[in-house]
Amino acid sequence: MTKTVNHWIGGKTVEGTSGQYGPVTDPATGAVTTQVALASVEEVDAAVAAAKAAYATWGTSSLAQRTAVLFRYRALLDAHRDDIAALITAEHGKVHSDALGEVARGLEIVELACGITTQLKGELSTQVSNRVDVSSIRQSLGVVAGITPFNFPAMVPMWMFPLAIACGNTFVLKPSEKDPSAANLLAELASEAGLPDGVLNVVHGDKIAVDALLAHPGVAAVSFVGSTPIARYIHATASANGKRVQALGGAKNHMLVLPDADLDAAADAAVSAAYGSAGERCMAISAVVAVGAIGDELVAKIRERAEKITIGPGNDPASEMGPLITAAHRDKVASYVTGAAAQGAEVVLDGTGHTVEGFEDGHWIGLSLLDKVSTDSDAYKDEIFGPVLCVLRVDTYEDGVALMNASPFGNGTAIFTRDGGAARRFQLEVEAGMVGVNVPIPVPVGYHSFGGWKDSLFGDHHIYGNDGVHFYTRGKVVTTRWPDPADAPAGVDLGFPRNH
Repeated sequence: MTKTVNHWIGGKTVEGTSGQYGPVTDPATGAVTTQVALASVEEVDAAVAAAKAAYATWGTSSLAQRTAVLFRYRALLDAHRDDIAALITAEHGKVHSDALGEVARGLEIVELACGITTQLKGELSTQVSNRVDVSSIRQSLGVVAGITPFNFPAMVPMWMFPLAIACGNTFVLKPSEKDPSAANLLAELASEAGLPDGVLNVVHGDKIAVDALLAHPGVAAVSFVGSTPIARYIHATASANGKRVQALGGAKNHMLVLPDADLDAAADAAVSAAYGSAGERCMAISAVVAVGAIGDELVAKIRERAEKITIGPGNDPASEMGPLITAAHRDKVASYVTGAAAQGAEVVLDGTGHTVEGFEDGHWIGLSLLDKVSTDSDAYKDEIFGPVLCVLRVDTYEDGVALMNASPFGNGTAIFTRDGGAARRFQLEVEAGMVGVNVPIPVPVGYHSFGGWKDSLFGDHHIYGNDGVHFYTRGKVVTTRWPDPADAPAGVDLGFPRNH
């Protein structure tokens, strides 16, 4: 019998009532293993109502109470790393080690939330005028929502709700319906850690649920990670409904390789950054920009390494790359490779015919490497979100930076060089929100914020770090004047001598 993933509302599992379900497949076999309840507008209303009811007490709870829960939560997550990773592998397909890495990066934000006490400190200026003090404080927003993608079903939710609830908000999470089980386990562990019922709710669904959250008058803010078209829609719709929004979109991340770079290190980095997690990550390097005469040697080194990658089920310890999330996505990724030669690219590696023995119905695709790609080709312009690496050739550093800055995306980027002066220029001149210097995937640690520029981010705030705390709180300034106790009315004795 197919397992059903239901909602988590008010601290307990709540069966779906809409009658609508979505299929969840094992990407390694192609078999439908689970169905997920898809929420109606009424079920979204119920989740928001539970969060609103919980906010009445959680919003005024002490920092000590909140952090005590978060410390216990961190310990439970640590103890259940393998369980969470196994769910990710079963529904997303990524290899177990990659899934464990995802959980570890999510734990960083839980640890940041455990130290929220210092992040929420206010400011005070005394005697700004005669007996007048001014203080600035930060307060929670109320009920906030998170809409998260399929590619990191545990990490991205953990980028959102731990900080939000640490700041005193309550949360409604709408995870991807393609791999929903990890989100429920995260919520169950939070409840086990002592998080009061209703503070964290998980409602599964499709566009109906998303639109209900965006329109709901009880939701104060929305966090989103996904593709650029949907991020733009989320930002426009939620903003029009008066909500605070952070909407992180897609990417086309470039890696500039200068002639002086260590080409072995650059090739290692390109392979891990382009093909890790089957390329299904917004920080994947999908375009290598080779400067000068190094292109042929660099491509040869990348090919040599890519051909050695072992593709197989994520639960096989020998596998280094797993399948793609769905057959439809696999076919779309393959179309960029099959059409590349006609658009002028040299197909160095073609992974479109790859299968895995014993798992022929899985969503498999091999590693593809396209050389001499033009900037007007589909493989370059679009976010492919699969294991396809494009190599572009330029003559100079200036040409490379100009090419990269002409992209509508500005998420992450990297430079490989031995020259500190060139690296310094690059980090100032490149138009992207996250820059790596000899680091291919510059995802910031938890106490620095994650976010891109241009079409990779809609809204003013990046996610987690200081920006995350600011997003989930709002500032208030209090101006205070107290009379001097020596000026108290006659007959009131406060123990102060009279001044006159």
